[in-house]
Amino acid sequence: MRPEISVRARFERFPATVKGALILRGEDADPHQVVFRGVRAVPVGPGERREVPVGVSVVDVAPHRDLFVPFELLVADLPPGWYGFECDLEVDGVLGSYSGGRRFVVPWPRGVVRRGTVPVGRTLTLPGSGRVRVRVDRIECAGDRVRLPLGVEPFTSLSVRLWADREPLPLIEREEDAERGLLLLTAYPLLRSHRLLRIETRARGRAEGTLEVRLPVGGSG
Repeated sequence: MRPEISVRARFERFPATVKGALILRGEDADPHQVVFRGVRAVPVGPGERREVPVGVSVVDVAPHRDLFVPFELLVADLPPGWYGFECDLEVDGVLGSYSGGRRFVVPWPRGVVRRGTVPVGRTLTLPGSGRVRVRVDRIECAGDRVRLPLGVEPFTSLSVRLWADREPLPLIEREEDAERGLLLLTAYPLLRSHRLLRIETRARGRAEGTLEVRLPVGGSG
């Protein structure tokens, strides 16, 4: 069922703040009264949540029209990480949670993250899966994320968890391309101090496997 309203965040990232608006849109033919019960900046994975001040408490949303609710959030003292917006809204008396969609990043100190490409060139066969093979050619390291392309043959949807040393590495997003047999994962950046990336994969049923990648000591990659 399509929700009565939708919410999306539009903003600009400044050195110390995120400034923009939550855009509420009526998605059906009826007007709706919306009561703001709370807005938060929520980290991807574990971390600190931050209340987001908005200048209104009750708004009326017209059918198929956008309503802009401005906000400004101080982020200079937030821990490094990726954050999205989460809203508790009471729509015509019914409380629900709404995601703002777009995310922002609080950057890691430049000297602590890995950069460059780590070559891997290994294939993992998942036992009991009808011979599903997962190919890892490389890990692409950037200052605010890593990109991990996984070749999957024959292609099937996989559940994947990443671990950097013994700590979970939160996933930011995943994109499946069945035609190319590719699963593209984007996750939190690897740090220079990390020595091991552990890739845990699971196919339908109980087919699962693990690949461990030793990371080079020091700077790039």
